[in-house]
Amino acid sequence: MKQHNIYIIAIAIAFSTLVCIFDFLPRSTYSALEKRDLKQFPKYSFESLKSGEFTKNINVWFSDSEPFRDFFMLVNMKQKNLLGITAPGKEQVKFHAVASAGKGGKSPMDEEIDDREVGEYKNTIAANENAKIANRGIVVIGNGKNVRALMAFGGGAHGGVGYADAANKYKQTFGAKVNVYCMVIPTSIEFYCPDQAKSCTNSQRATINNIFSHLDKDVHAVNVYTPLSKHVAEPIYLRTDHHWAPLGAYYAAQEFARVAKVPFKPLSNYQRCVVRNFVGSMYGYAQDISIKNAPEDFVYYVPKNLNYITDYEDYKLDKSYNIIGTPTHRRGQFFVHYRDGHAGAYCTFMGGDARIATITTPVKNKRRLLILKDSFGNALPGYLFFSFEQIKVVDTRYFPKNMKKFVRENKITDILFANNIFNAYSPKIGKKYLKFLEQ
Repeated sequence: MKQHNIYIIAIAIAFSTLVCIFDFLPRSTYSALEKRDLKQFPKYSFESLKSGEFTKNINVWFSDSEPFRDFFMLVNMKQKNLLGITAPGKEQVKFHAVASAGKGGKSPMDEEIDDREVGEYKNTIAANENAKIANRGIVVIGNGKNVRALMAFGGGAHGGVGYADAANKYKQTFGAKVNVYCMVIPTSIEFYCPDQAKSCTNSQRATINNIFSHLDKDVHAVNVYTPLSKHVAEPIYLRTDHHWAPLGAYYAAQEFARVAKVPFKPLSNYQRCVVRNFVGSMYGYAQDISIKNAPEDFVYYVPKNLNYITDYEDYKLDKSYNIIGTPTHRRGQFFVHYRDGHAGAYCTFMGGDARIATITTPVKNKRRLLILKDSFGNALPGYLFFSFEQIKVVDTRYFPKNMKKFVRENKITDILFANNIFNAYSPKIGKKYLKFLEQ
């Protein structure tokens, strides 16, 4: 009976402690684990109360901002990992959407090659690795320091037409004076997914081929799928982050330079820089502790012996990531070195997305490049400083100007669409690019 009472008292104390933690301690406002701002207490209005949105949002705020949220999530992840608990295996992502001389001394850059269909890739790297499905449609493969997280692709073989249509429209708008290129960047699951996990992801090759098939003949398709597939034994994709590695972007930039017929320098012209113990976005997405326990080196490359200038037009964003106020202008660095262990190391390039970057180089070839990109495209410009006299970098999400005027005033000669397959597949992407022409 005495032991029974002690048990009841212990439960009561634990319950009271949890009540104090969750109801009286300061609530969390940011999750370092998920790399996002947490839900704020909703603003009251009679309309929101009447519709039920106010009470609904209070409930979301209460659970989303609980004190020590990251700590309890981490404990939960460790417990699940020890027990071997994972989500169902059939879960899928749903969409809302150096140049060398050839024979006769002719450089490959002198050849007009426009591959409209990418070849099939045969997986030999991860074919025999065990895999598990984490929540949110993420495949986790490998063990120990070799763990790799892959985001499943749920797109269909007939998607991405809006992306091609946008590239076509830009070519029609700007005519013969401006070269237009279309690049679709595959993600890591296309090359590293083991055979036993193929059922939870769709073919990116089929979607890329469909996009290229819808391009007008005078729009240049930039096939980076094939050169990337030849280098999968190298660290061309990050293991713990959803982005490709800077080395993967190097091979893609090399292919673009060949298609665009501009000079391109080998990696010997770059200084190798390393951020150690990097754990990227996939840790928060997958909630799998094995990713946290497998940090990697984030390796990027900075041009040597090249004097260039980087100017920024920065935008202020509201909580919904909409542009507010007037932009500020400044001169800064293109490469930002982060400390070892920093989760934001991929922001090395330009420090982020909410800005227009202008890189002016010593090259004098009257070629001026505009890169229309998502975050994958951030890693591309640094390899093209030897190729163009000026490069403008614009993020899909942040561009308040009229594109026709922008291209004309900046004397743009080349436009590169560079988006990863997830964005290229979304119908929203094409609409955004078309809106730029009219806003």
